[in-house]
Amino acid sequence: MVDLLGKNAETLKNKRLFLFDMDGTIYEENRLFDGTLELMNYIHKIGGEYIFITNNSSKSVEDYINKLENMGIPVTKENFFTSSQATALYLTKNFKDKKVFCMGTKSLINELLTYGIDVTVNKNDDIDVVLVGFDTELTYSKLRDTCELLFTGLPFIATNPDRACPVQFGFIPDCGAICEAIYFATNRRPLYIGKPDKMMIEYVVQKSVYSKDQTVVIGDRLYTDIASGVNANVSTICVLTGETKINDLKNSDIQPDFVFSNIREVYDIIKK
Repeated sequence: MVDLLGKNAETLKNKRLFLFDMDGTIYEENRLFDGTLELMNYIHKIGGEYIFITNNSSKSVEDYINKLENMGIPVTKENFFTSSQATALYLTKNFKDKKVFCMGTKSLINELLTYGIDVTVNKNDDIDVVLVGFDTELTYSKLRDTCELLFTGLPFIATNPDRACPVQFGFIPDCGAICEAIYFATNRRPLYIGKPDKMMIEYVVQKSVYSKDQTVVIGDRLYTDIASGVNANVSTICVLTGETKINDLKNSDIQPDFVFSNIREVYDIIKK
């Protein structure tokens, strides 16, 4: 039982809490990767639990439930903890009853509203904090409004630092890339809420019945997915179906515990 680099992966058979990234890890846009359904079924069979800890803030939890159910994966709200949810918790704690200007999708805005956050897309409101998400509905008008508010010195928050989101033809700019464009115009960079911060991992582990020793993070990005697991002191698996390629591992200070080409290989190892 060895991974792509020849490392003994026997300890993976003891894992019971599986924390999955989504884009580039279990699917690409609307194409579910081979082996995903088998792995989810196996986790259920051994009495384990799978949680999706995605940084993608363009969709709400309800959107993700519909997406995964259509792909054949049984899920409820309890199977998710997203950067949108993490951001909502941060805003609730640090900007309670404050007006939040959000440059993001309608789904992100609706997610924030479910937490009782006073969110607006109107720059002329009495704004207290600026939030940027992975906005797949981005317009230049939105960028202009966001930059105008940032020039007033308002606090600047972003849901996640991911630079690129994998799609069928390659990649598109994610929240981190959008924020870099804003930085070149305003000289302002945000406080990022999602992975690699360990909070998302620790929050899920604390809510579960499992220990960190029984937990593994599975993702395709070194600087978010794998780094979050390292920061939270849990085991990590990097799959090479998304942003990270094998040569990236040679040049990175962030190293996963195990490397596999895809989810199918993870399943084949764990079920042995």
